[in-house]
Amino acid sequence: MIKRWKEKYSLVPLTVKVSTAYAVCSILQKCLSFITLPLFTRLLTTEQYGQYTIYSSWSGILIIFLTLNLAYGSFQTAMVKFEGRRDEYITSIQGISVVLCCVFLAVYLPLRNVWNRLFELPTPFVLLMVAEIIFSTATQLWMEKNRFEFKYKSVVVVTLLTSILSPVIAFILVSLVSEKGYARIFGYAIVNILIGFILFIYNSQKGKHFYNKEFWKYAAGFNIPLLVYYLSQVVFNQSDRIMISHIAGTSDAAMYGVAYNLAMFLTFVLNAINASYVPWIYEKIKDNKSSENQTISLMLAILMGLMILCVIWYAPEIIVIMAGEQYKAAIYVVAPVAMSLFLLLYCQFFINVEFYYEEKKMLIYGSIGAAILNIIMNYIFIPAYGFVAAGYTTLMSYIVFALSNYYTMQLCLKKRQLIDNFYNYKGLFLIFVGFIVSGFLGVALYENLVFRMAITLAVLGLLIVNRNKFLGALKQIRGK
Repeated sequence: MIKRWKEKYSLVPLTVKVSTAYAVCSILQKCLSFITLPLFTRLLTTEQYGQYTIYSSWSGILIIFLTLNLAYGSFQTAMVKFEGRRDEYITSIQGISVVLCCVFLAVYLPLRNVWNRLFELPTPFVLLMVAEIIFSTATQLWMEKNRFEFKYKSVVVVTLLTSILSPVIAFILVSLVSEKGYARIFGYAIVNILIGFILFIYNSQKGKHFYNKEFWKYAAGFNIPLLVYYLSQVVFNQSDRIMISHIAGTSDAAMYGVAYNLAMFLTFVLNAINASYVPWIYEKIKDNKSSENQTISLMLAILMGLMILCVIWYAPEIIVIMAGEQYKAAIYVVAPVAMSLFLLLYCQFFINVEFYYEEKKMLIYGSIGAAILNIIMNYIFIPAYGFVAAGYTTLMSYIVFALSNYYTMQLCLKKRQLIDNFYNYKGLFLIFVGFIVSGFLGVALYENLVFRMAITLAVLGLLIVNRNKFLGALKQIRGK
């Protein structure tokens, strides 16, 4: 029996093995994160949980400046361009990160008291953050190279090892000390640092070149123009929590952080859909069959919308189970943030076309505009309406981002004098309206669980009756 399974597995194409392994790994990561959430929200006060939220938010911003996001962007093209010198390239990129971190410390340490007030973190944890950025970048570079070379087993092992050890170490530390918020930060960071340190040494021994002018020039020249785009995306994801912490306190930042993480839980589903969808739509564009995408995109929108609606409709129960009664006020953040995730699907639809035709400049402008709008609205509405307002400013910003990407795609097609038959825009708009109305209907029924369950069962029945349409669309994308 085992031998037969091994024989069947050996016949599976390598690309299928790789994509399946990464998909399963991603799901396990998300599940582990979701399962451990109730543990920490009950062990930590909202203020202590807020400390971890703030640390994560600042880390997401600083990593862009201290690494230039070089593990992304230019990395895949560099693996092709410098095929025979990949290890040397990776070591050089590590060198850029180390230099930038040293420059940051030279600016930070003399004025650390001023910086600490901005970061809302003590000096040891800012230094911990810098160390984590250096060594987690080494891990990411190693993983991306192995992904590129289809060495998926080692990547899966390291990913799962990190995902399991981090909460275990954090739980032990949280149980032993009184400063539980900082203990959780240290528990997660130290695992990333230790694993990253080993891989940093490994990369360095393989590549041996800390500095290479050609590599530094190529990497910086490719990624620096994209920094504004990367930063704007982080502003979308992190600025809300930082501004809430400064305006309303770390407890409110924790409330928002828990709700945001729940609302964005299905991001991995969106990424999985897009990973399969992009090669398919690019092939259709290449073969002048882009009109076939109209039905498929509508089906994907309905499928993603229904999954997100499940999160919105049952947010009160999920948050109480996963985080506890003290986070119940956060339920009203889930709906607008989850609706933003649905808009992100629409953004991705339009961005895919832009990327196919190599139009990236307008994407950057749209990202900047939406991010600035988000900050301005947060500054106005958080003091007046509290942390819940940040959910709605996020939603409004994503509406602007989606519209800007739609406009950019139209300019891109007009520039090439192409007919726009990619999407059924009327259908997408009607689905969005139905999604928004259904989402807020769920919010209005938060006090009536029985009614929500009755409607859910009715919709589930309709889905079962029409299941072949959705399965057919998914099979078509996968080429089966």
